[in-house]
Amino acid sequence: MTTHLAAMIAVGLLMGAGLWLCFVRLPVMRKTSFAQRVEPQLRSVDSRSRLLEGEGPGTLFGPLERIFRLVLSDAVHRLGRFNVSVRGLGVRLEQAGRSETPLEFRAMQFLCAAAGLLAGVVGAILLLWQGTINFMGAVVLTLAPMVGGYLFYDYLLGARTKRRQAQMLSEFPALAELMALAVSAGESASGALDRVARTSNGVLSQEFGKVLAQTRTGVPLVEALNQFSARVNVPALSRFVDGIGVAVNRGTPLAEVLRAQAQDVRDVAKRELMESAGRKEIGMMVPLIFGVLPLTVVFAVFPGLALLQFGF
Repeated sequence: MTTHLAAMIAVGLLMGAGLWLCFVRLPVMRKTSFAQRVEPQLRSVDSRSRLLEGEGPGTLFGPLERIFRLVLSDAVHRLGRFNVSVRGLGVRLEQAGRSETPLEFRAMQFLCAAAGLLAGVVGAILLLWQGTINFMGAVVLTLAPMVGGYLFYDYLLGARTKRRQAQMLSEFPALAELMALAVSAGESASGALDRVARTSNGVLSQEFGKVLAQTRTGVPLVEALNQFSARVNVPALSRFVDGIGVAVNRGTPLAEVLRAQAQDVRDVAKRELMESAGRKEIGMMVPLIFGVLPLTVVFAVFPGLALLQFGF
């Protein structure tokens, strides 16, 4: 197979796929839903197409943007049929603090994969046209950006989750001390939590605000805290929730428990810092042994070898 023939086949496949997508998305090819069949009998039908109505200054491309929104919404709902891990993804999105639904996340993930596929196809066609790559290399170059875009968007979610959990851990000792101070002054557990959420800013205080919002709707404080613990999935905060639950149910002193938990988190942070320093110290041995030490030996041995070569 020559390079020109492979390029022609690739272009033909792309054109055929585009024509097929245009054909299957025609209105006559869509299945009419029950709501669409009964809609004309429920209200008067406007003779003017709603796609031609403007949406104000927020619409940049006019009717074309509205058509794209309909196609994207339809694709998102169809994607929900094949998504087997919506529940686990929803938990990850809550841990990352993102307000989008799992289907919206998957839609954006597939859009990133499609962008990678498009870039890979363009690059493969150009390289095939120049004759610098074979057919298998073009296939790999086409699929690799697609898989990379899909995995990279998922990696961004995991990185944001870890960064948010680390931020909550860094905020927890100070907020625990504030709660202990409020409890020592006579506040209840819910009152101390309310005071801390109102007087502080940060990720953890926002989560405390969500807990208080649940309690105002009638959810018990311990149950709302348990949901908070399952949502954030941080061991230190799980121990904090258990301590508050025991203090509320059994009447144990809460201030000392909060101070002890804050000190435990500080000790864990110090230990992790020492472990990180130890790992970095070991990592610094690699350039020292393979970079600096050979140069030192060369500078030490080379004068002697030069003297032996000259016969002095």
